[in-house]
Amino acid sequence: MAEMKIADIRAMSPDQMDDAIVNLKKERFNLRFQRATGQLENTSRLREARRDIARIKTIAAQQRAKTK
Repeated sequence: MAEMKIADIRAMSPDQMDDAIVNLKKERFNLRFQRATGQLENTSRLREARRDIARIKTIAAQQRAKTK
């Protein structure tokens, strides 16, 4: 999965954002295991996944604040 664009995230519904976060957390978990066992080839993907999660959470918080 490539780095997520902000415009793509803003187009998501809150449920889609939650699903994306769950999927990214699972991917991050698997990447950590691959790194620990020496099987991880693309080490930068860990950083991208972590930042994608933060990006989605930030936009979700902004949208929640906007609706209040």
